[in-house]
Amino acid sequence: MRCQLMICAVLGLFLTFHIKINDAVVFKFTNYVCESYNQSWFVFHNYRLKAVSRNKVLLNMNGTILHPANNISIHGRIFKKANGYKPWLFDFFFDACQYLRKRNQPVFNIIYGLFNQFSNINHSCPYVGPQIVKDFYLRPELLRLPFPTGDYLLALQWYFDKKLQFDTNVSFTFVEDLMKSK
Repeated sequence: MRCQLMICAVLGLFLTFHIKINDAVVFKFTNYVCESYNQSWFVFHNYRLKAVSRNKVLLNMNGTILHPANNISIHGRIFKKANGYKPWLFDFFFDACQYLRKRNQPVFNIIYGLFNQFSNINHSCPYVGPQIVKDFYLRPELLRLPFPTGDYLLALQWYFDKKLQFDTNVSFTFVEDLMKSK
């Protein structure tokens, strides 16, 4: 009996350290919707998803801020799909200009870490001109939080001078299937 327990423990440790979780993860975009509420401040030229393989979807967005924006705030929420999208774990509101100077929002650090190399949104305020996200795809190795399997919606509301200017809603799926890992 002791020998069997010891073998099970060693086998469990072996499997724990040798499973490559990233091989068994599907982490991809499923939908992307944007809406500008004030066309005199922000205009979306195009936004779309492009499937390049079964588990890789590219997000492209091109928009223009028409006037210098010095006071930008973001209200972000993450929803999980369960008979419709329900509020999940995160609901945050922060000053984006301050964040770009200090990187002081842990939840947005994860989101920003996923897309910053695909975007020109990487300097401090003021923002004006084209804002581009090109060929952005989700990589599970950059996700630093454990997520349960499911469909999610990241809803971001962007405020300039405390007035709602536009929304970006990104839906994605996260599936972790450990049975398929090698």
